[in-house]
Amino acid sequence: MSPNSLCSSLTLIGEASSPSLAEALGTQMDIIPSLLLFFCLHSEGSLNRLVHILDSSLTSTYCTPFGATTKNVATQVLQGTGEAAVDLNRYNLESLDTIEQEWTATLVQKVNENTVKPKLAAQSARELYVDTIQVSFPRSAGGLGLELVELAGGRDDGLGITVVSNVLPEGAAAQATPTPILPGDSIAQVSVVQQSRQGLADSETEVVVQTECLSYDATVAAIQSLPPPSTGNDEYYALTLKRLRRKPKVTVKLQFPEDEKEKDATLELFAGENLRHGMLVRGVKLNDPLAQRFDTKNGGNCGAGGLCRTCAVAVQSGAELLNPQRVAEQQMLADNPRWRLACKAIVGYGMQEGEMTVRVTPRQW
Repeated sequence: MSPNSLCSSLTLIGEASSPSLAEALGTQMDIIPSLLLFFCLHSEGSLNRLVHILDSSLTSTYCTPFGATTKNVATQVLQGTGEAAVDLNRYNLESLDTIEQEWTATLVQKVNENTVKPKLAAQSARELYVDTIQVSFPRSAGGLGLELVELAGGRDDGLGITVVSNVLPEGAAAQATPTPILPGDSIAQVSVVQQSRQGLADSETEVVVQTECLSYDATVAAIQSLPPPSTGNDEYYALTLKRLRRKPKVTVKLQFPEDEKEKDATLELFAGENLRHGMLVRGVKLNDPLAQRFDTKNGGNCGAGGLCRTCAVAVQSGAELLNPQRVAEQQMLADNPRWRLACKAIVGYGMQEGEMTVRVTPRQW
């Protein structure tokens, strides 16, 4: 359905949110069995925004029961950061305009398959990442309460980019847990889980539709393909969202021994970066000529075996921003508890931001 054809057959449930909107849209009332749709059309310059407020008759997929804890999977993107130790919402982008400009899509080939699948991505992939978030909330007669806007579409295959433009406070989606749905989020998957009891046995029925990288019309069509709500059973919405977030950054202040005659430097690394790699690609001379191998006690350059200890650094402050030492590293640096092997250190552990002070080639101090 095109925006123009949609305008000519708007279905309004109840009254429009404002008199001016009612005048612009008209007051035609239709009843669609098992499906109540509230469509509005906003005009902002050359961009037509289609707003779709879905009522409880729409169902969806891949549900976590309401109130259950869902796991954030940011670490699938930022490898090495471990479980998030902070509220990742602190890294949300503040401007909806910025979010809409940053959304893009890319084709990803599945492992061992010849098929490709479109996936959402960030334009500024160096600075931003796409997080996957799962939320759930009870199904109610008040409607889903989400407004959607199409950023890209118009293709015959239905591909595009559609995001949330507003969450209505009276809608069911306003109760989403464990994190609220935000404008700029893209709905990748929708599900409804129906829970029922037969005698002493509990049963669950789940219906799923995929909506990632779909145009507005294709997104609506996918949701409309779901069965109507049933009576007498508990039902829960579950949405898989894609959200743009900025990557956490760690400021690393480097101190060099006087004999090296190097000026102290400051680096900015992203969470998940390996400390040694981050320093080398930024031109920092790291190998300590006074280092001795852990196994033979002989000197030498790095052999990529993890036993040379040439990249050891002394962490003066901010050690909590690094991943915990494993047993082998603890053994190799047992005499120097402040030291870390840069090749085994990951900055921004737990998706944290902050500052570190590090002394390079600590054996020469």
